[in-house]
Amino acid sequence: MKHKFAIAAALLSATFFASGASAKTFVYCSEGSPEGFDPGLYTAGTTFDASAHPIYSRLLEFEPGTTKPVAGLAESWTVSEDGTEYTFKLRPGVKFHTTEFFTPSRELNADDVVFSIDRQINAENPWNQYVAGASWEYAAGMGFPELIKSIEKVDDMTVKFVLNRPEAPFLANLAMPFASIMSKEYADKLQADGTMEQLNQMPLGTGPFSFIAYQQDAVIRYAKNADYWGGAPKIDDLVFAITTDAAVRYQKLKAGECHLMPYPNAADVETMRSDDTLTVMEQEGLNVAYLAYNTTQAPFDKVEVRKALNKAINKEAIVDAVFQGMATPAKNPIPPTMWSYNDAVEEDAYDLDAAKKMLQDAGVENLSMKVWAMPVSRPYMLNARRAAEIIQDDFAKIGVTVEIVSYEWAEYLDRSKAKDRDGAVMLGWTGDNGDPDNFLDTLLGCNAVGGNNRAQWCNEEFDALVKKAKVTSDQAERTKLYEEAQVVFKREAPWATVDHSLSIVPMRKEVSGFVQSPLGDFTFENVDIAE
Repeated sequence: MKHKFAIAAALLSATFFASGASAKTFVYCSEGSPEGFDPGLYTAGTTFDASAHPIYSRLLEFEPGTTKPVAGLAESWTVSEDGTEYTFKLRPGVKFHTTEFFTPSRELNADDVVFSIDRQINAENPWNQYVAGASWEYAAGMGFPELIKSIEKVDDMTVKFVLNRPEAPFLANLAMPFASIMSKEYADKLQADGTMEQLNQMPLGTGPFSFIAYQQDAVIRYAKNADYWGGAPKIDDLVFAITTDAAVRYQKLKAGECHLMPYPNAADVETMRSDDTLTVMEQEGLNVAYLAYNTTQAPFDKVEVRKALNKAINKEAIVDAVFQGMATPAKNPIPPTMWSYNDAVEEDAYDLDAAKKMLQDAGVENLSMKVWAMPVSRPYMLNARRAAEIIQDDFAKIGVTVEIVSYEWAEYLDRSKAKDRDGAVMLGWTGDNGDPDNFLDTLLGCNAVGGNNRAQWCNEEFDALVKKAKVTSDQAERTKLYEEAQVVFKREAPWATVDHSLSIVPMRKEVSGFVQSPLGDFTFENVDIAE
């Protein structure tokens, strides 16, 4: 079976548009390869775009173009008065994909929901470690193992989540990619066959497209799910042409070899806007780029050192060089478009003399450090290598020597989580649910140390504020708590906040129906191509 799929995949790049005269094939020039196809295992948008969005569905979905959770696989739900019990009525008649590697015998039921979440929070579940070293980074970082007391199958079409405490963003969290619903029947078959790892390699779900084949670092192919509960897609075949270089993506777009691309080079955007064969969508990104110091390692365990380095970074130069001005310097860990953004926070002004003195006062001389630069374009950082070079020059001016390091994307994400990681890692985040919790707790909470919390920063004052905000239903009160948390963050400086960028999406004029997501997702269930 694997050999058959490898052969099919190898033919894809030569047959993008060879699906038949009447078939519609949509080609997306994606920016990188997925780490795998089980969304629960990962946190990267590149992986979610290739797995969660085309292949799977969730109990709730975000209304296109918004951060509003609406009915998905659950057609209705109720919440107890104390906010600790959520009961979901499942949508009847939802079919799992029929593929060449599995034919389901039943429709979606409560067993699938219980399986999909329990495996991420229950160390005793046989699927908890089906991939070696699985950390279920998102579920763990959001505190799901401590939050969820039980997941109960009430009947075939009803599931109840019992929580240990109220959780204000819980519904929005269940609409996120990591909470995608898998087929327990398929998982049981793989377990019986001794091929559990195939759940992450040969996926099937209830989403708008079914998986056909993947050629490593080259191409992924999907087919329309005619039985999709949300209505069959208008395109017949979806192809991800993996193209890591933004300039090459643009060339393919101009040549008609792909229909849509993410993350263009900033220098190309004006030309794209003037091209009458292209449409360019843009909106404020719900994102932040940052440089995370390992706050457990000397000398970055000293707040004075972190503050000194932050004052040496010329953010305006990064915005100009990397984004051609299509971004703004960041001072907070959440974007200014998000509710609870604290504009009263004072920025650490760019001041090389002050930075030098702060290092001297902290007893730090001849510091050598590593700055990690991402190998891929992300919405919040189009060219991490260039940004790292600017930081390298800035730090040299205060006597700090920087070695820039990088790794292949999946390895970069994995290595950067290590608690003993050296130096400072460049990363960023695009909000996954429109709630400040998704930035402040997910990226900086104590329970995310060793995972999404690349600064390995556990501050009791900060953590208490964001945890209190989680269990508070009143948004005005939550806003106050998050504003206080941002003050603590700025005072302690676990990151250098770098920028918030515009989200630019160029596509061919013949494309219609694409909805730009404030969450940075690329989804294609509603797209069409003019004849």
